[in-house]
Amino acid sequence: MATKSIELLTEEFNKLPSIGRKTAQRLAFAILEMEKEEVERFAKALIEVKEKVKKCIVCGNFSEEEICDICKDDERDRSVICVVEDSKDIIALERAKMYRGLYHVLHGKIAPLNGKTLEQLNIQTLVERVAKNNVNEVIMALNPDLEGETTSMYLTRLLKNFDIKISRIASGIPMGGNLEYSDMATLIKSIEGRRELKED
Repeated sequence: MATKSIELLTEEFNKLPSIGRKTAQRLAFAILEMEKEEVERFAKALIEVKEKVKKCIVCGNFSEEEICDICKDDERDRSVICVVEDSKDIIALERAKMYRGLYHVLHGKIAPLNGKTLEQLNIQTLVERVAKNNVNEVIMALNPDLEGETTSMYLTRLLKNFDIKISRIASGIPMGGNLEYSDMATLIKSIEGRRELKED
C-alpha cells in the first residue's frame, strides 16, 4: 500500500490531461527517487510558471510580458491573423518556420458538452482586432473535429461583414487530429493549401 503522501501526489498527477492512474503513480515514485534539490527546483518551476506566465493582451498567447514576442515583432505580417485553439498550436506552427503572420488564441473551441461555451472563448478581442487593424485575411487553423468545424463556421459568420478573406488550413491534418502532433511537412502543406471559407 502507498503512503498517504504518495497517494496524495499520485492523485495530483492523475488530474493532469492524458495522465492515467498508473502513469501518475510512476511519476510519484520518480519524484521519490530524485534528490531533494531536484525536487525543490521542480517545485520552484511549477510555482514560477504559474506566477509569471499570463495571457498576451493582444492575441491571448501565453507570455511573461503584457504583449507576447510574436505580437511585438515588427517583421511579422500584420495583415494576416491565424486563429488557433491554444498556445501549443502556435508552437507547432512556428516550428514549421513558414508562417510569418500574427496569431489569435481562442483557448478552446465551442463544446457545450465539455462545458466550453462562447462566453469562455477569446472571441470578442478577435472581432476588435479585425475591426481596428488593417487585416486582410483570417486563417482558421482549428483542429479538424466536430467542435473545431463548428467554431470555424461560427467565426466565419461573425466576421463575414468585414471586407476580408476568411480561409482555413487544408485537410492534410486528418479528421479528429491535432495540430500539435502533426509533422512539419503536413503543417506546411496545410497552411500553403488553405482555402477560402464561405457560408453555404
